[in-house]
Amino acid sequence: MVWVTVMISRVTSRRPLLARVEDDRMHLVLMLVLTFGTGLVDAVGYLGLDRVFTGNMTGNVVILGMALVGGNGLPVVGPVVALGGFVLGAALGGRVLRGAEHAWTGRTTLLLALVGLLVLALAVLLLVLPDPGEPALLTVTGVLGGAMGVQAATARFVAVKDVTTVVVTSTLTGLAADSVLGSGKGGGTGRRLAAVVLILLGAAAGAALLRWDGGLGLAPGLLVEAALVLLVTLVGALHARARRATTT
Repeated sequence: MVWVTVMISRVTSRRPLLARVEDDRMHLVLMLVLTFGTGLVDAVGYLGLDRVFTGNMTGNVVILGMALVGGNGLPVVGPVVALGGFVLGAALGGRVLRGAEHAWTGRTTLLLALVGLLVLALAVLLLVLPDPGEPALLTVTGVLGGAMGVQAATARFVAVKDVTTVVVTSTLTGLAADSVLGSGKGGGTGRRLAAVVLILLGAAAGAALLRWDGGLGLAPGLLVEAALVLLVTLVGALHARARRATTT
């Protein structure tokens, strides 16, 4: 019983520490983790789903535009499915978060948990189907696009400046425009640079997992992504609860 008491005291002693982390700082860290995951998922999608992005919809629009005029055998169906899934997912996220009063509430937790569970389900599906056909891969594309749409809408609601979790074009614009080579205004350089570097590292990790997959295909990358999203969900929920407890 002594060790139980010690463990309980350790857990309870950590709660005030978690609560002392400001919302903006915690949300920034969590959104940066999701940004890394987006790089990972887009690498998995582009390399493993016939050149389809499941997070970066700008890339899909460009690929689709080139494909429509017969550009080098580029896919048409995959980008369309990913775009459709993303839009539906983002719409769902916006609908659920409509009227929410704070950046992180039970609705935020619910949506990110949904993202993690969807990605996990896809990973399990691909483990069960080691050699999936085109219909299965299109299903993966659509569901993964939908999951990333939910994530993007949720990140937009959490509203960490320059960290959308799914694209870094605007982040790079701000980084360059406000640098000493641009306006010189500065501000947010660390946050912006971190987002760019993390999505780069995520893409490298996704490509590496596909290269050394042990014959498991897309599943390892999706398992890592699911673990990251669910971890973010858990930490975000615990932090929000701890913060509320200190203000009531």
